[in-house]
Amino acid sequence: MAISKALIASLLISLLVLQLVQADVENSQKKNGYAKKIDCGSACVARCRLSRRPRLCHRACGTCCYRCNCVPPGTYGNYDKCQCYASLTTHGGRRKCP
Repeated sequence: MAISKALIASLLISLLVLQLVQADVENSQKKNGYAKKIDCGSACVARCRLSRRPRLCHRACGTCCYRCNCVPPGTYGNYDKCQCYASLTTHGGRRKCP
């Protein structure tokens, strides 16, 4: 009986350690740029399709997309879906990303 309790306890501990190691590996891959990259070109075409200044919009959107690896859905707003995209600003303090 004591051996089975010890065996079960060691299995539970090893599973917990395995989960922690896996989570650490996933986080380090995201930090090192191994996360899946999105297609910034098509995402920015969709984002800027109604813009009055499409070239400027594509350039700004592309820069923001490459830095953040995300573009909010739709043609305007939805900044809550991509916090990094929303936080980038110009030197004047205005939003950089369309």
